[in-house]
Amino acid sequence: MIEATADPAYLDVARSITGKRWYPRTTEDRHALAIAEANGLPEIVARVLSGRGVAIEEVDDFLNPTLRAALPDPSSLRDMDRACERIVRAVNDGERIGVFADYDVDGATSAALLVRFFSSIGHDLAVYVPDRMSEGYGPNIGGLRALRAEGVSVVITVDCGTTAHEPLAEAAALGIDIVVLDHHVAEAGLPEAVAVVNPNRLDEDNDCRQLAAVGVTFLFAVAVNRALRDAWWYGEGHSEPNLMAWLDLVALGTICDVVPLTGINRALVAQGLKVMARRDNPGIAALADIAGLDERPGAYHAGFVLGPRVNAGGRVGESGLGARLLSIDDPTEIGDIAARLDRYNRERREIEAEVLDRATELAEAQNAETDAAKEPLILVAERGWHPGVIGIVASRLRERFDRPACVLAIEGATAKGSGRSIRGAALGSAVIAARQEGLLIAGGGHAMAAGFSVATERIGELKSFLDEHIARQLNYRIPAAGLAIDGALTPKGATANIVGALEAVGPFGAGNPRPRFALPRVTVARADVVGTDHVRCFLAGADGGPRLKGVAFRAADTALGKALLENWGSPLHLAGHLKADRWRGRDAVELVIEDAARP
Repeated sequence: MIEATADPAYLDVARSITGKRWYPRTTEDRHALAIAEANGLPEIVARVLSGRGVAIEEVDDFLNPTLRAALPDPSSLRDMDRACERIVRAVNDGERIGVFADYDVDGATSAALLVRFFSSIGHDLAVYVPDRMSEGYGPNIGGLRALRAEGVSVVITVDCGTTAHEPLAEAAALGIDIVVLDHHVAEAGLPEAVAVVNPNRLDEDNDCRQLAAVGVTFLFAVAVNRALRDAWWYGEGHSEPNLMAWLDLVALGTICDVVPLTGINRALVAQGLKVMARRDNPGIAALADIAGLDERPGAYHAGFVLGPRVNAGGRVGESGLGARLLSIDDPTEIGDIAARLDRYNRERREIEAEVLDRATELAEAQNAETDAAKEPLILVAERGWHPGVIGIVASRLRERFDRPACVLAIEGATAKGSGRSIRGAALGSAVIAARQEGLLIAGGGHAMAAGFSVATERIGELKSFLDEHIARQLNYRIPAAGLAIDGALTPKGATANIVGALEAVGPFGAGNPRPRFALPRVTVARADVVGTDHVRCFLAGADGGPRLKGVAFRAADTALGKALLENWGSPLHLAGHLKADRWRGRDAVELVIEDAARP
């Protein structure tokens, strides 16, 4: 039996219009006040920092993250020195080096980083990205043979390889030396390789477990660069590259892989976004232009504007386009690839919308037919769904139901699945356990995401197994659907100065969510539908003052949207995050509305 847990209700909102309990992200008012006094910060910023568990002595490093303070010695990772030794020997001997990359943004940025690094030292790489539909995830012997046919003797796998025992054993038999750069959850037994560099190896003891694959790849580049320097490679004919110039790739991959933006990741992303603003990578610049991005890029733009376009080739088009775009400098080819990725992204959105509608319907029916308190996992499956969008749909279901969610596309006797999880439920470990139990054909992942394939006839068994595994992780207490609130504001108090002060707490993402505020008892003075399904409104507070613009995205046909459209003049509690509105030179603020409740 599994039971739901509930946090204290903020503003007494035990069940909002979207069915969520509001709760305070922190109740440590004294700690927040101490942070404000010790660091000369506005109280609202100090409260946000307190809600993220930042200690008083950590505030400066948190607000001003630097690689000098956060970057570990790459040699602290197991097998890193062995990997460097083999690669330096290959460079010195003129061996052909290849890269086998995953088809998502993390894999594409990792591959592009390696291509640019090795190109800068006069060594061109061969890159292979498998097709999602015909080859699936991870190294396969066909792709490795193709690299061998190009004369490759050393292959670096990025964002994959940790659990690819059979393909890597076959590669070794072909005379290929393998270096694995990965971050996915490992098993006790590692594959046959020269080196497996993965902070999530079971025998690792480090502070790098939250790194995305591109972060591991950056550490590898740092280590190889150091080894080449020690070997007197740089000098006549070889100038040492500036590795910091490629932090834009590291930031993009880290944000899009939804790993925690804390610790080393926070420093990598903060510095990487500065590099991205310089538009040095022509592929990233082309995507920004084609998307109409006309402001300094932030974590939001990387995750929701640039990343989906890089990903689109792997989801519904040509898997290698993202890595290629980020690796080259030819303006003609860059323009062509950027346009193709933009078209693929539009196609992906259409496919995703269709699958999401049906998946949501099945998930809601699943809840209606069972006691939701006993079901820690949402799992839906159907024939005809496109495998390229099931991961995005799983993420949407996770957000809607506040529980781990898996979406399976059935084709014939097998189904491909993708899952997204919540804090405290390590989905990758559950999937690996299911594979070890013989329930899966293949599978792996990390704490917050996993992918797998399963025989269609065993989907029911898999659901039961994952339910029990995740329930145990959560101690049989599933968190109630909730919305964390950082504090309360009035429309009058939602100023550009407040938004500017809060930006210092960024970059925002997994592990460091954008601050969310409640606006108690505001009045919707006017509301209408803009675009296809967004609700725009103007909010007035009881204390008077200027009205605050609000917007609820994709909400017109939802309970939230209807509440905004139909409650003119009636007070509502609203929850959401503040956003700078700089359209046409304005310096205004708007509230992105996520939820509402009736007082």
